[in-house]
Amino acid sequence: MISPTSRRLAPQTFGERFLERAEQFGQLCVGIDPHEQLLSDWDLPISIDGLREFSRICVEAFAPVACVVKPQIAFYEAFGSAGFAVLEETIAELRRHGVLVIADAKRGDIGSTMAGYARAWVDSDSPLCADAVTVSPWLGFDSLQPVIELADANGAGVIVLAATSNPEAPAVQRAVIPAESAGEQNVASQREDAGAKGERIPVTLAQDIVNRVAARNANYGTSAGNLGVVVGATVAAPPCLDEVGGMVLMPGVGAQGGTMDDVRRIAGRAAHLVSPNVSRGILRAGPDVGELGAAVAKVTREMLV
Repeated sequence: MISPTSRRLAPQTFGERFLERAEQFGQLCVGIDPHEQLLSDWDLPISIDGLREFSRICVEAFAPVACVVKPQIAFYEAFGSAGFAVLEETIAELRRHGVLVIADAKRGDIGSTMAGYARAWVDSDSPLCADAVTVSPWLGFDSLQPVIELADANGAGVIVLAATSNPEAPAVQRAVIPAESAGEQNVASQREDAGAKGERIPVTLAQDIVNRVAARNANYGTSAGNLGVVVGATVAAPPCLDEVGGMVLMPGVGAQGGTMDDVRRIAGRAAHLVSPNVSRGILRAGPDVGELGAAVAKVTREMLV
């Protein structure tokens, strides 16, 4: 557990920075997804020059109005080292304007390999350093320890996949885990509406991830910790988020079919921590900078939670 002295000396958590910025800009997370179809729609070449111009336009449009921006790393990685150079410029410029940047990398591995990913995405000395990174816990939640530790040292966020909206996800994420594997982290599984006192109700893998994140965040002694979760707005049977204690990144709003009613239904008592993610619904307004900025402002007004 983090000591009181450590709390005083530790940097402001990512969750606190999100809540602070959301007061001014709303809770929206805007995606930067420079896939080939969008480059073509914007009359840009499918090349590194097109990627650079797409990113420049997004930075100019989003920096003054967005709370959070989430570049999709795969679309930069597709261009190799030149793509990563554009990504470095994009992240740095957004952060220079005070925008919170989540690198949507979905990294997950063990040991020194995970430590390498941590240094890439949440080490302040890395040219790719973002405010937070998405990670995969499917090699075991404790495999994330290297990135969690480095994020703590830098006040960065670690956003853990929990209940994603892709159709393949439920077969894994809604699987019930053995009681002996759930551990003490499952504070949210002992719900008053579950029935008999003292009985452990079945815990899904998605709920177990949320509960482990909640247990870690409880140690920060703040309004919101460094850890967060990804829970899709189109998930039919979502985990309980009431005790999560950190950002809930919620993709799937808009073009994928999720609505603000879905966001409220899923968020529960964690509504103030939810960052609904919209990408295509905003990016289709490009390439005009003014129209993109107006789209962000419009969606932000419509999705007050």
